[in-house]
Amino acid sequence: MSHRLRIPRAVPIMAAALLAACNGGGSSTPESNVKPSFVGTVTKTTYDGTTDDLLTAGLGKSGLQSNTPPTVAVATAPTATELRRLAIYNNYRALVDVVPAGGYGTLYGPNVDVSGNPTLGEGKIAGTEYLAYADDGTGMKNVTMMVQIPATFDQTKPCIVTAASSGSRGVYAAIGTAGEWGLKHGCAVAYTDKGTGIGLHDLPSNTVNLQNGVRADAATAGKNSNFTANITEAQRQTFLAANPNRVAIKQAHSQQNPEKDWGNDTLNAIRFAFYALNEQFAPRNPDGNAQVAYRPSNTIVIASSVSNGGGASLQAAEADTQGLIDGVAVGEPQIQLVANASISVRRGSQTLTGTGRPLYDYFTLADLYQPCASLSTRSAGSPGAAFVPAALATNRCTALKAHGLLSSATTQEQAEESMDLLINAGWQPESTVLQASHYALATLPVAMAYANAYGRFSVIDSICGYSYAPFGADNKPAPFPAAGLAQYFGTGNGVPPSGAVAIINDNAVGGPTRDPASITASTGVADFNVDGAICLRNLWTGTDANATRVHNGVTETLRTANLHGKPAIIVHGRNDTLVPVAFTSRPYFGLNKATEGNASQLTYIEVTNAQHFDAFIDNALLPGYDSRLVPLHYYFLQAMDRMYAHLTQGTPLPPSQVVRTTPRGGTPGSAPPITTTNVPKIPDAPNGTDVITFSGNVVTIPD
Repeated sequence: MSHRLRIPRAVPIMAAALLAACNGGGSSTPESNVKPSFVGTVTKTTYDGTTDDLLTAGLGKSGLQSNTPPTVAVATAPTATELRRLAIYNNYRALVDVVPAGGYGTLYGPNVDVSGNPTLGEGKIAGTEYLAYADDGTGMKNVTMMVQIPATFDQTKPCIVTAASSGSRGVYAAIGTAGEWGLKHGCAVAYTDKGTGIGLHDLPSNTVNLQNGVRADAATAGKNSNFTANITEAQRQTFLAANPNRVAIKQAHSQQNPEKDWGNDTLNAIRFAFYALNEQFAPRNPDGNAQVAYRPSNTIVIASSVSNGGGASLQAAEADTQGLIDGVAVGEPQIQLVANASISVRRGSQTLTGTGRPLYDYFTLADLYQPCASLSTRSAGSPGAAFVPAALATNRCTALKAHGLLSSATTQEQAEESMDLLINAGWQPESTVLQASHYALATLPVAMAYANAYGRFSVIDSICGYSYAPFGADNKPAPFPAAGLAQYFGTGNGVPPSGAVAIINDNAVGGPTRDPASITASTGVADFNVDGAICLRNLWTGTDANATRVHNGVTETLRTANLHGKPAIIVHGRNDTLVPVAFTSRPYFGLNKATEGNASQLTYIEVTNAQHFDAFIDNALLPGYDSRLVPLHYYFLQAMDRMYAHLTQGTPLPPSQVVRTTPRGGTPGSAPPITTTNVPKIPDAPNGTDVITFSGNVVTIPD
C-alpha cells in the first residue's frame, strides 16, 4: 500500500511544527511557507455557510434543484458574487441529475452525508476560498486555481482532493463531483480550470473576463485577463471587417494546446493547496511567515474528477515525481494513450487491437457519421431524435455517398452502414440509441474546439470555415446581447454553443449562418454542413500542413498509463457515447497492467446502463434517458469512498469488474424513482463471470 507517514498529533500544529524543524535540517527557525513561483495574486474569501457557502453559493440543495437560476440585480453589470453563484448553479446542474426521481437528495446531493443518509438539510458548507492564477509570467496561460478549505477541515487528519474541471468548463466545474465529496469529508479541495475555462474575448467590444468573471476592456485587463486573443489591433479590426460579431474562446484559440499541461496544472493546484493550508493553519515564525506544517508526508492527497478532469488526474499521477499524490479515483476519464499494438481488448466476439483512439480521431469520425446513423433501425426510440431532423440526416447520408464515404445505395442501407462504422470502430452496441442526442448536443462543438486547440490555430484562422458568434432570429451572426455577455462567466461552458454563442458556418450558402441551420455550399442543401465535417476529418486523415499541426498537438497529449504503482480506481459507463470505454478506460487499464506489471494497483469498474451525461437522465427534452440509464455519479462517489478507506484504513480495493445495474424502466419521460435496487454497490467479491481480467496483454471484458 502507498501510505504517507502519519504523526500522532494530540496537538497537531505543534507536532507539525516539530516536523518542519526536523525537515529544516535542525535549524532553529522552522521552514517558512513560500508562495510557489507560478502563483500570482491570491484572493481569499470566507463564507459563513448560511448566506453564502463553498458548495452551493448560498443556494442550498433546494436552490440548486430549482429550475429558476439565481437572480442578478443589474443584468448588464453582475457582481463577482453574483457571477460566482451563477457559475456554481450552472456547473453543478451540468454534471449531476438534480431531479429527485433520479437520486438527487437520496443517493447523492448536498444534503446526503458521508454515510449516504439525507441528514444535512440544505447542505451548505462554511469555509474559506483561495483563488489565484498559475502562469509563467507572460499572462498567456493564466490557469485559474482555487482551493476551498471547509470549516470542518480536521487538522489531525489532513487531506486534499483535486477537482480539475470537466470538459472545458471553468474552475467551479467539479463543484458537484469531486468538490462536494471532498468538502463533506473535511478535505481541502484543489480546483483548476486546466487552462480552458470561461475565457471569452468579445472582439467587437474588445472585452474579456477577469479571474472573477467580471468583464473588462482587454487593454485595461492586460495580464489579469483570463484570456485575450493573441492578435494585434490591426488584425482584430481587419478580421471584424470581414467577419462581424465574432468572439474568441480560450479552449479553442489560446494557441497553448492546454491539454498537454493538464497533469501539471493539477499538480500545481495541489501545491497551491498545501500553500493555502499552511497559510491558514500553520504556526508563524518570528518574522510573521507561516511555517510548513502540512506537506505530502503527512497529508492524504487523492487525485480526482470526471471526464476531462479525470483525464487530468491520471495525467497528474503519471507526471508526479515529488510524491504529491497518494491515490487516484476518477470517473469516465478522457485520456489518450501512446500507441501500443501489443495490447488488445476483447468483449464477446469483438476484439480491438491497440490502445484505443485519440479524441480527435473518434470525434471527427462521429461528426461525419452520427447524423446518418440516427436513421438506423437500431436508433429507433432515440432520446432527442427530434434534434436531428430526418430530412437533414437523409441529406447527410446522400452527401457521404457522393463523397465516397459510404458505399450503400439506399438511405436506410447508408444509415445501417454508418452505424456499423461506429460500432466497428469501438462504440458499444449499447450506445446506438444515444448517437443522435450526442451529435445534436456535443459532437461538433468538441471536434471544432479541439481542431483549433491541437493545431494551435488563431481565431482569425477560422479553420474549416467555422467561427463563434452570437446570432439573431435569422441565424446570422449578431452583436452579443449586453446581459448575456456580462453574465457569460456564469452561464458558459467553455465550448460553445453555450449562452448566446453559437458555431457559425462561414461558408454557408447566403453567407455565414448558425451551423445547424446552414445550407452547405457544395451540396446546396441542409445536411449539417458536410463540407465542414469532411474538413475536420481531413485534419486527422490528411497530410497537409494543417493536418500536421493537429497531429503534432495530439502527440503532445498522449500518455503512457504508468501510474508508478499508485492505487487507482477508474469507473466508466458502458453506454458512454461521448468518451467511449473502448477508446479510453479499457485500453488504459491494459496498458497500465502491461507497463507496471505486478506493481499495478489499478482497479477498473465498468457500469452497465451508465453513460457520460448524468444531467441528461431526467432532462425533459430527452425522454428515454430516464427509463434506460442510471447515474454514473453514484459509482464515482463509491470509488472515492473506496480509495479513501484504502488510504486511511488499508481496506483493499475491489477487483476490476463489470457492475450490472437495472434501469428504472417505465414510460420514457416519467420513469419511476430510482432505488438502491437499480444501483447495487460495487461488490468486494464479484461473480466470476463479472471480473475484468488482464492476461497475455489481453483485457477481457465480460459481455
